[in-house]
Formats: sequence, C-alpha cells, structure tokens
Amino acid sequence: MSDTGYTKAPAETNLSTTNGPKDDVNFKLDERLAADSFWLASWPLCELRRFDDQRYVWLMLVPRRADMTEFVDLSEADQVQLAREIKQASEMLLQDARQRQQKVKLNVGALGNVVSQLHIHVLLRQPNDPAWPGPVWGHSAALRFAAAQQQQELTRWQALL
Repeated sequence: MSDTGYTKAPAETNLSTTNGPKDDVNFKLDERLAADSFWLASWPLCELRRFDDQRYVWLMLVPRRADMTEFVDLSEADQVQLAREIKQASEMLLQDARQRQQKVKLNVGALGNVVSQLHIHVLLRQPNDPAWPGPVWGHSAALRFAAAQQQQELTRWQALL
C-alpha cells in the first residue's frame, strides 16, 4: 500500500476531541460529523474518521477545506488527491476484510443531504448487516463504541495505515 503522508494519533489520545492538523485555517469540522465519528489520522487532504457505529466497518474522509459542499468545489489538484485518499481508504477496508476472510461489498458515497459539508463515506457491507441490502443512512440508531473500544479501533486501523 502506498504512503498517504498521514499523521497518527498518540496512543493516549482522547479520540472524541482530537483532530489532526488543518491545512485551511478556516476549516471547521461540522459538529454533527464530529459527534458521529472519531479521528483516526490526518492524510494530506482529509481527516480520516471512523464512523461511531459498531455494526459497520465505516470510514469517513473529510477534506480540510472551508465551505466545501460538492466535489466540484475542490480545486482540480484537491480532486485528484481526494480520489487517491478514497482509494487508500478503500484498500485499507478491503485488506482488513481479506485478513478476516469476510465476503463484503465496498460502498463509497458522498450524499450531503443531512450534513452539507463535503465528506465521503467509505464502508463495507455484508449480507448479515442490519440494513442489508438497503442503505445504512438513517436505517437505525448507531451502536456506539465505548471509549476503550474507540482506542482499539484506532490501534486496529493505524496498523493498516
């Protein structure tokens, strides 16, 4: 896997409040995205976040650019970088699934109907997941990770970075 230039969090990081470095001084993570996910790493363009729901293997990429709602709002260079980071996140998820010998379907989406800030969902779906084969968005309330479980998730995903 190629190096994304990410920044890892120290092991003792409080995942609920820590964010990576910001490239755009005016960038602010939408409070709903912050409440529904926790930080895993900072890549050259995006914050890599873990969606806070134990039922799904679900990552989220949030470009650190202010006032972005659509992919086309990004500069061409940022569009290319975002595509690289989507590919990297996708490869991480698929690598993890292969190691666990799981049959999965990769889903990538940027809806923005509820939270308009540009963010991309990268998640694995399985026939036994609660929302299969329908959409996960709005299916049911999240089964959140406890703090210790968030730390385990951080360790798990950073091992694949």
